[in-house]
Amino acid sequence: MCFLEFREPCFYIDFDIDAEEHIYISRFTTTKNSESHGAFPLIQIHASGYNQNDHHARKHTGSEPGSSLHYVTHRCLENDVGKKLEIVLQNETLHACWHLQHFRGLQSARIWCEVSNIATESTGLEYVSSLALFALDTPPWEKTSLLHLPHNAWYGEAQWKSATLPTLGLDKVNRFSLNRISVENTGTWSSIGYLPCAAFEDLAAGTTLLWQIEHNGSWQWEISDFRDRLYLQVSGPNENENHWWKQLAPGERFSSVPVAISLVNGGLQEALQEITRYRRQILRPSLDNKRLPVIFNDYMNCLSGDPTTEKLLPLIDAAAAAGCEYFCIDCGWYSDGEWWDGVGEWLPSSARFPDGIREPLDYIISKGMQPGLWLELEVMGIACPLAQRLPDACFFQRHGKRVIDHQRYQLDFRHPQVQEHADRVITRLIEEYGISYIKMDYNINAGSGTEYNADSPGDGLLQHNRAYLNWLKKTMDRYPQLVIENCGSGGLRMDYAMLQQHSIQSVTDQTDYRLMACIAAAAASAVTPEQAAIWSYPLREGDREEVVMNMVNSLLLRIHQSGHLAELDEKRFALVKEGITLYKTFREKIPHLQPFWPLGLPSFDSPWLAFGLRNAKEGWLAVWRMGSEQETRALLLPLLDKITCVYPTFDSERCQPVIQGDSVNITLRDAMTSRLFHLTFTH
Repeated sequence: MCFLEFREPCFYIDFDIDAEEHIYISRFTTTKNSESHGAFPLIQIHASGYNQNDHHARKHTGSEPGSSLHYVTHRCLENDVGKKLEIVLQNETLHACWHLQHFRGLQSARIWCEVSNIATESTGLEYVSSLALFALDTPPWEKTSLLHLPHNAWYGEAQWKSATLPTLGLDKVNRFSLNRISVENTGTWSSIGYLPCAAFEDLAAGTTLLWQIEHNGSWQWEISDFRDRLYLQVSGPNENENHWWKQLAPGERFSSVPVAISLVNGGLQEALQEITRYRRQILRPSLDNKRLPVIFNDYMNCLSGDPTTEKLLPLIDAAAAAGCEYFCIDCGWYSDGEWWDGVGEWLPSSARFPDGIREPLDYIISKGMQPGLWLELEVMGIACPLAQRLPDACFFQRHGKRVIDHQRYQLDFRHPQVQEHADRVITRLIEEYGISYIKMDYNINAGSGTEYNADSPGDGLLQHNRAYLNWLKKTMDRYPQLVIENCGSGGLRMDYAMLQQHSIQSVTDQTDYRLMACIAAAAASAVTPEQAAIWSYPLREGDREEVVMNMVNSLLLRIHQSGHLAELDEKRFALVKEGITLYKTFREKIPHLQPFWPLGLPSFDSPWLAFGLRNAKEGWLAVWRMGSEQETRALLLPLLDKITCVYPTFDSERCQPVIQGDSVNITLRDAMTSRLFHLTFTH
């Protein structure tokens, strides 16, 4: 008989308790009736000096004292967002509370745990799981499951690859294996290599579990087999993978990194749609996410970090004429020449702006746009005079030396002088320069962390990560109308610790609009569509189709307009203006539409790409013919009533899709072309 039930529509978790009062999840399904999973620790905690009581190899199973924690009590309560379950566990050393926050109306929950030292001596924590699940699979798992991994690289963000576990190296060789599939990130770029999420699809059960690690630093997750079944464990930093070790003093408490889970009937697309609904619920309320204003930024395929008043003024005119609503001056505004290793004081260059930076900023305002500036506030260049005046305690340190990466020091936001410096810069930019938009970039990886005033480098990093988030929240509370874009060399810090606060994410630094198409088509798998800023940067010398693809890349997300607009010929500039004008007719619907991919998630070798946003009645669909030799591609779109090409209008009559039952045939006569369609559905 089940000891404890947690019941929400299509989200069922049962807990059992054994004779030794160890509590464990016995079922986690979308249906009421399913088999019991069997015992597995609710929280995996491993501490120094304890026996890791398992033939585990590199796996984080058999943890102690985590495996020996006994059930004490639990409580379930309703709160503003949904139903909350708390389960208390304890032994003679540790008191732990496992938290599950379900979100009303969703098949998603957030899970984390808190660990307190109730002994008289310190305990050294080496590993604390945020999520531990057992029996994810329907046997035989080697034939009935797929793992979906979101690879994430500079210039190549949000590229999902799907494979069976044996293909990834995990074979069924015994009742359990010493091998595992492990994905980790160490450092201050939270999404380098992989996004902090993944999905497991049980093909036999017809369900998909997606997990999302909500942390802006180091993390790790693993899947392997245990007693003939598969387990999943997810954590923030730990000692083995991330150089994290925490000396938990008597009376001290540690909170693990939050992990969101979504369990759906269906495959990867259904899971991504569910996590999109969840992401929207946790966002900080922002007018920016509702109105989706068009941003011009002067960097990409444009000024490339070399702004001057002379260069900016014609760009400002062109951006305003095209219909842009923000104009952000990107990097370089603070230095007379080469600036990489000298950043940190954020004072405008008199050589670039002879009459002061207020001249171009005020000109932006006079043209009906709001002004913005680029910052990289978390670093200081090694040649910055202020970096020499600040004490070492303001910077990451390892082995008694400041950490240097790519000619920059990493500021430590635990230190009050660092936060005071950051506050002064933000106040000056807003109250003296009159800006209302900041592109907050971050272009280094400071590695495992800082040993200064910490138990380990990973401990220092985790404290810094949390201090930075607290500073960010306070800054946004001080200036609620300020829009701060999240950027980390494009999408290398694309996580929902940061993105709960930021209303907009720079998805990529990709400079080739053809490769950009694949990233744009996948962007809504990484962040909500209304947060995903995608560049549109018409080239100085190009044709109409190049402009069209640039615009289609961004029209279902957030338009990050760039390029030398003032130098485009009249017809090509008109295409930019046409796209922005069209965007303004439906952009406020985007936060209420669900992403879908009629051809599946894209890859760089896909001959065709298709990405859309829809509700039950209508939708918009972007289609790209890439290198395909075929002029026509069939897309499965059940209940489609009408499809109309809405951009560009010069080809709308020629580009007439043909509906055939549940499919539609779309014809694009030339390779490397794209179109945007409006859809209506019967219901």
